[in-house]
Amino acid sequence: MPLALLALALSAFAIGTTEFVIVGLLPTMAQDLNVSIPSAGLLVSLYALGVAIGAPVLTALTGKWNRKKVLLSVMALFVVGNLVAWQAPSFQALIVARILTGLAHGVFFSIGSTIATGLVSKEKAASAIAIMFTGLTVALVTGVPLGTFIGQQFGWEATFLTVSVLGLVAMFGSALLIPNNLQQAKPAKISAQLKVLTQPRLLLVYAITAIGYGGTFVAFTYLAPILNQITGLDTRVIGLIMLVYGVSVAIGNIWGGKMADKMGPIKALTIIFIGLAAILLAFSLTAVNPLAAIITILLWGAFAFGNVPGLQVYVVKLAEKYTPDAVDVASGLNIAAFNIGIALGAWGGGVIVERSGLMTTPWVGAIVVLIALLLTRFSGALDRKAMTS
Repeated sequence: MPLALLALALSAFAIGTTEFVIVGLLPTMAQDLNVSIPSAGLLVSLYALGVAIGAPVLTALTGKWNRKKVLLSVMALFVVGNLVAWQAPSFQALIVARILTGLAHGVFFSIGSTIATGLVSKEKAASAIAIMFTGLTVALVTGVPLGTFIGQQFGWEATFLTVSVLGLVAMFGSALLIPNNLQQAKPAKISAQLKVLTQPRLLLVYAITAIGYGGTFVAFTYLAPILNQITGLDTRVIGLIMLVYGVSVAIGNIWGGKMADKMGPIKALTIIFIGLAAILLAFSLTAVNPLAAIITILLWGAFAFGNVPGLQVYVVKLAEKYTPDAVDVASGLNIAAFNIGIALGAWGGGVIVERSGLMTTPWVGAIVVLIALLLTRFSGALDRKAMTS
């Protein structure tokens, strides 16, 4: 495998860290910036909104550009965004920095897969993509807890400085190691994306993705304040719990993928959404006990991200049937749907915290996940109907 893949994996690691590290630092940042916990939660929402816009729109607009130049431009934007966050003179400046890094994130993962496959022979394409995405998984397991620890020890600004240095190393690595003459596919036109958005079956899956993922983020965004204020844990312990959560996420991703392969996406998603709703309901009861809370969070991580492979497989399967000339576009729009879910979930969670308190978020999140379950069963019924007609 070429060394250039390691530069892509390091980029994915830095990007994954900066997206989710906010969750562990939320109480620290809210206190330091003199804003409420729900206001600090906007830093999660607006980042995700940047990803949702960046992935389809900016990728389409830069479709004719040289892939390496786009990648380097995106990583430069990512570094600048994190440097602005490091030196942010106000909460408003920090919001702008988060939107910038979100836009960079969206484009990176849209073009990163095609660059990774262009570096290897056709039979190694899946392995190349897997290596790049390993950076994202490792970020959840080590980057987020490490970033949380750095932020708690040296101030949250130090976390953004560290991530910007990682991004800079990854950018120089990509500049040196990725060839200039990579073959690139014909760019997807915005009209092709609009065609995907006119397909009711794909829109239904995007709704499942956004609602199912959003349900988790109603509560997950405010996990650190819950553990601090309700469970009574020290902020230093929260960093360790994020490590536990990250390991669980990595296991859940593999488990969810195997389950989707074995029993099909609808059955796998049904099991995962039922489990996730049950865990969120349980957390509304177990949060008061440190040991019970940690066990619940361990299970939560596996179920929360276990739905990702099943949803991606399902979108590709339906796109091959309904929009065969725009399968990549359909898959990319599902990534946007994940981030719309994160944005709406974090924002909705903030509204709930303001009006009803922190401990309302887990059971409201469970209700949202159950709506995704109902939509999943409905989609499965439509599949069966289409097969018999």
